[in-house]
Amino acid sequence: MADGDCGGTGLLKAQDTAVELYQLAALMLGSENEALNLVEETVSQAEVDPCAQQDEAVDVTRHQLIEAAVARMERVNPQAFIAPAAGSGNSSCIGEDEDLAAAGISPQQLAELVSGAGRAEMRVWLDQLPPAQRAIFVQRAVLGWDNGTTAATLCHAVGERSNWGAEQVSDLFRQALCSLATSLVHSAALKANA
Repeated sequence: MADGDCGGTGLLKAQDTAVELYQLAALMLGSENEALNLVEETVSQAEVDPCAQQDEAVDVTRHQLIEAAVARMERVNPQAFIAPAAGSGNSSCIGEDEDLAAAGISPQQLAELVSGAGRAEMRVWLDQLPPAQRAIFVQRAVLGWDNGTTAATLCHAVGERSNWGAEQVSDLFRQALCSLATSLVHSAALKANA
């Protein structure tokens, strides 16, 4: 992601991008050391047009990082990334077309959990999720990717044999949202009783 002769992208933007990539990798992998290694590998191997628009180059690198994280997670636990049958998800506390708000989580709360004071609590919760659900949650809730984009990323990272589709992604995302909402309610109750 060098500036080259195409007009400066700015050192500050590069630093912000590196921090974002590191945070994403840490959320995906759960290990700060692994996250740092993954960011270094991804940036060194990134296939980005040096003259591309800055936001486009960051988006390409972000996708490459997420795919590399999923591939790494799948190597550790291959069975975790076998797509469930469509519609086989447990009943959920939120409807099929609903999102964070339906689970009682505001974008501000999520931002606080991802990079603010709730970061440790979020990481503890993420560590309890199955790997595929964790990967789906980060892509959907943190990055804001839709079910189709997330399914395509999973398929690309673990191979087409995985058969991930938008419906499976939606089911697991809704399950993760319900789990997070429950975790937040229990956490709030514990803090109130302390």
